[in-house]
Amino acid sequence: MNTPTRRTPLSSTRLLAAALALGGLALAGCTTTPPNAPPPASSSANSSQARLDAAVDGTLARLYQVVPGTREMVARSAGVLVFPEVIGGALIVGAEHGRGALRVGGRTADYYSTTSASIGWQAGGQSRAVIYVFNTREALRRFQASRGWTAGADATVAVGKVGATGSVDSQTLQQPVAGFVMNNVGLEAGVALTGSKISRITP
Repeated sequence: MNTPTRRTPLSSTRLLAAALALGGLALAGCTTTPPNAPPPASSSANSSQARLDAAVDGTLARLYQVVPGTREMVARSAGVLVFPEVIGGALIVGAEHGRGALRVGGRTADYYSTTSASIGWQAGGQSRAVIYVFNTREALRRFQASRGWTAGADATVAVGKVGATGSVDSQTLQQPVAGFVMNNVGLEAGVALTGSKISRITP
């Protein structure tokens, strides 16, 4: 008389493992994500860019209010680079640093950082907004083609001034690159942007 064969626990385990392996292959064939697909973009990076873009909008709105005529100037320009918050630190001699965005045709083209030596900052640091207006396409082209652009070395930056009429003066409009610096009070006079190093970044 033949005794029926009983499966050992080991045999059952092997069968279960094989079934799971086949099921995994079947699911892999149905997936919509390729094996080598890049990971999704970081939401934190997107939110950082959104915050920076919003700050740029606010800074431009304030510039238009503080210096009449700059709205038309920016609209006619080849591009405008806006750093909403350039922070200086240390006592007497320190450094400035800030992040901003380049707008071309009213849209963000790239993001940048600015770094430079500073002299005369108060203890605890100060914050100010810095805006560069590229009045000519050639000036903008040279800026975008550079891997590290320094004001004064790669291009002369004329500090924007207000004329006798209370609007931006005509000499500022004629410069290839004009810069505006604003503090909490308004347009800051007597500043120099020479030496500010600007580099492209990914916020």
